Amino acid sequence: MSATRKPLLSRGFPLIDAIIDRLKSVLGRHGSKLWWFHSFYALTLGSFVVMFAQKGFERARFLAVSVGAAWLLVLVFFSLYGSGAAQQNLDEATAKARIRFFVMTYVLKNLYQGMLFFLLPFYWKSATVGAPNFFFVIALGTCALLSTLDIVFDRYVMKRRGFAALFHGVTLFSCINLVIPALFPNTRTMYTLLGAALAATLAFWTLNVQWRTLKNHPTYILFLLVSATGFVSTTYFFRSIVPPVPMHLSKGAVGPETLPDGRLAMEVKSLHASKIRQIYAVTDIVAPGGEGDRLRHVWRLDGDEVHLSSEDTARVEGPAPGTLRLKSALTAETLPTKLSGDWTVDVETEDGQLVGRISFSVID
Repeated sequence: MSATRKPLLSRGFPLIDAIIDRLKSVLGRHGSKLWWFHSFYALTLGSFVVMFAQKGFERARFLAVSVGAAWLLVLVFFSLYGSGAAQQNLDEATAKARIRFFVMTYVLKNLYQGMLFFLLPFYWKSATVGAPNFFFVIALGTCALLSTLDIVFDRYVMKRRGFAALFHGVTLFSCINLVIPALFPNTRTMYTLLGAALAATLAFWTLNVQWRTLKNHPTYILFLLVSATGFVSTTYFFRSIVPPVPMHLSKGAVGPETLPDGRLAMEVKSLHASKIRQIYAVTDIVAPGGEGDRLRHVWRLDGDEVHLSSEDTARVEGPAPGTLRLKSALTAETLPTKLSGDWTVDVETEDGQLVGRISFSVID
């Protein structure tokens, strides 16, 4: 018997051998192009996920399953393959090992894509263009785009533990920030943010430090507590850069008078100072996650606060269930001496998160 045995598909099947050789040749010459084509396909699929998310906030509960699956899969991934230099050895590894690596990264990419593209519509609606919280949406959109770029994701994200942990942490934080109000309605946005920050910190540690290391070196537990406290505190102080999902401003305007039912008699974008005796602001806020926050109107002229109206004095009957309407006004007693300039009326939570903004101008 010969010491070397031909593969099963090579014994007596020259046509199959020729097909396999041809496929290898095509993949060798056009492999990168095929991955970029797949990235385009993934981006198209992501757009359909966005459309699915538009159908309702109650579908956010499905994110909880995706978050758990992605976290466990990332743990298994780094347990099997390590990171950085350890993964570079896969280039010389057996075909079976490389197939396992790419199958796992493929599943991870699909989980990330589903979560990130699902999140985008909610964060987009809750963010305000030009405000600090809009940059959070840009960061989230960048992560969503990266998850569709197979070559970038495989070669640069998953082969660097720190980068992968940061990517996973941002995704996990953003998901939990939306999942909590879906699972526990009427939760205050601040509590949701802090819970999401704590979960993201724990996820980062599970990817970078093994359990036996924590068990054998108690000092690491202290580092864990310090880092968790630090990130939760940082999230609290920079809470204004995170949109208060799923709340969003559905409609808002200002005008010189209101109708008996609370609506504005007319909506204006520019007024002459000589004609202003009083001015009203009416905003409708959609809160599918419940009313866990107290809201307020903050009137500002050229960025300086002029008047603050709390929900206790500004809330009126909303146009539909799940919609909160706030109405406030500047009257002769509260109008400043100088009226001309750029005005804004911000809808904020009691913790200072921006829900939405109305802009108008007063001219001389």
